[in-house]
Amino acid sequence: MRVIAGEYRRRTLRSLPGLEIRPTADRLRETLFNVLCAGDPTALGESRWLDLYAGTGAVGIEALSRGARMVYFVESSAAAAGLIAGNLKSLGIADGFQIVKAEAGKALRQLEAAANAVDFVFLDPPYSMQDEYGKALKALAESKLLRERSRVIAEHEKRFDPGERFGELRRYRTLVQGDAALSFYRRQ
Repeated sequence: MRVIAGEYRRRTLRSLPGLEIRPTADRLRETLFNVLCAGDPTALGESRWLDLYAGTGAVGIEALSRGARMVYFVESSAAAAGLIAGNLKSLGIADGFQIVKAEAGKALRQLEAAANAVDFVFLDPPYSMQDEYGKALKALAESKLLRERSRVIAEHEKRFDPGERFGELRRYRTLVQGDAALSFYRRQ
């Protein structure tokens, strides 16, 4: 697993052994950022991200590598939170991030209470926890964390549909790559 582009391009990231963490594949991450940048490599500059169920932190680290100003990594597993910290340290990233060790709902409430707002949310709960998609998307739809133009991206199995609409959040695009899919949401 490696950083695809930007300041930390080609640098490797560590993962935990076993199947507890399923990092977003390099190719899928590349597709995600190609879609978000739409041919403009500076499109993510100064953006603020929320990486929910962050795992290895690969998506948030990719955002930092491409110029994001701030990334909130949310991870409930102590081992995974430590892994994220280790990956950031190995790249020499000392600021522009916060690791929130809490379950997703609690972390969303904490971040909102601190008056944070984000431009992009990436959520990728373990595929076996399908109910987490609906919970997180519903909470985000009701949250003040999202700005008018914020985008929410959910990675999921292609056979699973996380849902079309959650309050004001509506899916506007789905991309399938291999066994995985990305669903893109925005407020409407």
